[in-house]
Amino acid sequence: MSRHLRSSALIFYFLLFTTFSAFAQNQHTVTGKVTDEQGTALEYATISFQSTTDPDKITGGITNPQGTFSIEVPAGNYDITVEFISFEPKKFTGRQINGDVNMGTITLGMAAGELEEVVVTAETTQVEVRLDKKIYNIGKDLTTAGGTVADALNNVPSVSVDIEGGISLRGNENVRILINGKPSAMAGFGNTDVLSQLPADAIERVEVITSPSARYDAEGTAGILNIILRKEKTLGFNGSVTARAGHPDQAGLSANVNLRTDKFNIFNTTGFRYFDAPGNSYSDTRYFEYIDEETGELVDPLDDRIIEDREIERLNRNFNTSLGFEYFITDMSSITATGFYRYGEDVDLTSNFSTVFREGSRALETTRRERQMEEDNSYQISLNYINKFDDSGHQLTADLQFEKDSETQNANIFETIDLNLTNDLPFYPREQTFTEESQKEYLAQIDYVRPIGEDAQFEAGYRGNFEEEVTDYELLLQNRDTQQMDRSALSNVFTYNENVNSLYSQYGNRFGDFSFLLGLRLENTQLKGDIQSNLSEEELEEEFGIPIETNFDNNYLGLFPTVNLIYEIGEMENITLGYNRRINRPRGWFINPFPSRASRTNIFQGNPNLQPAFSNAFDLGYLKRWKKLTFTSSVYYQHETDSFERVEQGSTSQDGTQVIRTIPINLATNTRIGAEAGLLYNPARWLRLNGSFNFFQFDTDGDYNGIDYSAKNTSYFGRFSSKVTLPWKIDWQTNAFYRGASEGAQTETQGLLSVDMAVSKELFNEKASLTLNVQDLLNSRKRESFTTTAFFERESEFQWRQRSIILSFTYRFNQQRREQDRQRRGNENNDEDMNGEGGEF
Repeated sequence: MSRHLRSSALIFYFLLFTTFSAFAQNQHTVTGKVTDEQGTALEYATISFQSTTDPDKITGGITNPQGTFSIEVPAGNYDITVEFISFEPKKFTGRQINGDVNMGTITLGMAAGELEEVVVTAETTQVEVRLDKKIYNIGKDLTTAGGTVADALNNVPSVSVDIEGGISLRGNENVRILINGKPSAMAGFGNTDVLSQLPADAIERVEVITSPSARYDAEGTAGILNIILRKEKTLGFNGSVTARAGHPDQAGLSANVNLRTDKFNIFNTTGFRYFDAPGNSYSDTRYFEYIDEETGELVDPLDDRIIEDREIERLNRNFNTSLGFEYFITDMSSITATGFYRYGEDVDLTSNFSTVFREGSRALETTRRERQMEEDNSYQISLNYINKFDDSGHQLTADLQFEKDSETQNANIFETIDLNLTNDLPFYPREQTFTEESQKEYLAQIDYVRPIGEDAQFEAGYRGNFEEEVTDYELLLQNRDTQQMDRSALSNVFTYNENVNSLYSQYGNRFGDFSFLLGLRLENTQLKGDIQSNLSEEELEEEFGIPIETNFDNNYLGLFPTVNLIYEIGEMENITLGYNRRINRPRGWFINPFPSRASRTNIFQGNPNLQPAFSNAFDLGYLKRWKKLTFTSSVYYQHETDSFERVEQGSTSQDGTQVIRTIPINLATNTRIGAEAGLLYNPARWLRLNGSFNFFQFDTDGDYNGIDYSAKNTSYFGRFSSKVTLPWKIDWQTNAFYRGASEGAQTETQGLLSVDMAVSKELFNEKASLTLNVQDLLNSRKRESFTTTAFFERESEFQWRQRSIILSFTYRFNQQRREQDRQRRGNENNDEDMNGEGGEF
C-alpha cells in the first residue's frame, strides 16, 4: 500500500473513532460497491459523509479488496463523496439517511489529469496520451507470456518488429531505443538482439514518442521507443516467479522481487533462458548480361542462375540480472544505484545448399556450412539522484551511467562440392573468422524542473554521451597450394567513436483548454573512425568498390526545435499537434566496410562515408473517448535529407563467381506521409477488443553511381487483438498482425500475416497463472520478396524463427493481480517521469 493510501486510511479510521460517541445513537448501515468504467473493483476507495447541518461532523470509510463498503452512519442529511487516486470523485449532495441504504455500484471515471495528461484504460491495454508521447502499459498481454521484450513490442500500436527482430515505428526503421530513458546495454550491442533475450514480464510500460520534446535525445528520425522496466512500489517483500518451457526446445526461469520500506527500496529482475530458434531462407537469382562501367564492354556472366537453400540452427543460452537500491534520504530526496549484467552464449550452424546453372542446365552443387560460436558479456552501472524542493514538481535530478559490452565470435566456414558437371576444378578455401567487439559508454545528465504557478512549467538540462566501439576482425583463408590457414589482408581493427554533448530547455503552459510545450535542443556530435589494415586506401577502394577514408573525424552542430500543442475539446476529447527536427547518426556496423561472409554470393558491407541524416516532422493527433470506446488517430508528415538506403550492386569475384553486395548509402531525400488510427472497445466485462491501422507512403528521390534509385511506395500494417474472459477464471486472447506489400527502388516485398494465440487460467486464489502461448500460429511469418537490378533478378523467402509454443507458470507472492495496482503505480510513475526512472521525462 502506498504512503498516500495508508495516510487516507488512517485519517478515516481516526475520524470514525473521534465521531463515534457523538453519533452513537440511531446508527444506520450504508453499503455499496466502487468500480472503474470497466467494472474492475477499486480497493481503498474512500467514502466520506459530511453533515449538511454541521459541516464539521464527518465520518466515512474505505472499500475492501472486492471494492465493497459497509459503513455505520448516524441518521441525518449528508453530502457523500466517493474518491480514488487518479479518478474523478463522485458526489451525492443532500442525501437523507434515516435507515439502512444500499447505494449499489458506483462507477468512477479516470481523471482528466494534469497539464499534459489524458488517461484511458482497458484491461489488455492502458494508454496515457500526453503532449509528446503515448504510454502503453502492456503487462496483461497474454500472448507475450513466456515471451521476450521484442514479442511485447510487436503488440504495441505504431510499432512493428520484422522477422529478423528489426524494430520500426510507423514503418520507419530509424527509431531510437531507450531503456528507462537512457541508452543502455540492455538495448543491445549496436542492434536490438538483446530485446529478444529479455523477458517480456520485466516491462512496466512502453512509451511511444512520435513527436519527442526537447528533453529527449534528438537521435532517431522516426521517433523514440522508451522501455520502462518494472520496479514495484508496494511496501514489504513481494514479487513473482515465472517458469517456462516450449517447442522448439526452450526453457527459462525468471523472477521479479522487491523489498520496500519507508527508507529504502530494493528491486531485482533475474532470468535464464535456453532456446532453439531454427530458421530458413531460400533465394533464386538469375543473372543478366551487363555493361562494365570501366571498360564499357558487354559482360556475359559465367553463371546463369544460382539457387540457395539455407537452413539455420540456433542454440542460445543467456542470463541477465539487474539489481537496484533506492534510498530515501528525506521525504523529498532519494538516491538510486542500479547494476545490470548480461551473459550470452550462442552456437549457430548455417547450412547453405547452392545449385549453379550454366547455359540453362544444372552445373554445380555445393554445401557451405558455417558454425559460429558467440559469447557476450555486458554490464552497466547507473546512479540517479533526485531532490524535490516542494510538492509542486520543483526538482533537480542527476544521472551518471557507465556500461561495457564485449562480444567474441568465432566462425568456421567450409564448403564441399556435391556435384560438378563443369570442366572447372573450383577451390573453395576453408575460412575461419575471429571477431572481438568491445564497447564503452559514459553518460552524464542533469535535469531541472521548475513549475511556474499552477499551469506553467520550465525545464532545462544537459546530457553528455561518450561511446567507443572497437572491432578486431581476423580472417584466415586456406591456401590452395600449402593447405595452410593464412591471414587474409581483409583482417583489420576498426575503432569508432560517437560523442554527443547536448543542452536543452523547454517551457509549457496551459490557458484554459489549450496547452503548449515549446523546446529547443542544441547538440554537438563528433563521429570519429580509424581503420587499421594492411591495405591502403586505394586497395580498400578497389576491394570494396567505394572510396574509403581510413581515418576520419567529423563534427556536427545542430539546433533541434520542438513544438507540441494540445487543445481539450472536452473532458473526453482532444487534438494534438507536434513538430520536431531529428537526426539519424550511422551506427558502427553501418560504417564498418569489412563485409559479413555468411555467403560467398550475398555480402553486406558498411560504408564509412555515411553522413548523418536530418528530418523535419509534423504530427496531428485526435483522441475521442466514450464510456466503452476510445478512438485515437493521427496524420503525419516527415521530410528527411541524406536518408540511409541499402542498395544492391553486382560484381564478379576473382574466381568468376557473381557476387551481390548490399551497401548503405546517403540517398538524397525521403518524404513520408501517413495516417494511423486505433480503437479500444470494451463492450462487456468479459470482452475487450483492440485494433489499430497504419497507412503510409514514402517517396525516395536520389541516384548513386549513375543509377536512379528513386521510388514511390504505399504500404500499410494493421493489428487486431481480442481478449475474452471465460468462466472458471480462464482468459483467451488472439492477436493478428498484417503488413501490406511494399515496393522500394529495387525490391518488392509481399504482404505478411502473423497470428498469436494464448489461453490463461488463474490458480490458487489468483496468486498464480498458467498460460499456453502459441506464437506465429500459422507459421506464416516469412518475408517474401523480389529484387530487380540491371545485373540480376532475385526471388527470395526468409523465415527468422519458426512457429513456437510456450507453456509458462507464474506465481505471485504478496501481490494483487488487479488493474488498479497498475494505476496506482502509474500515478507514482507520473512523478518519476519528470525525473529519474523515466529518463528525463
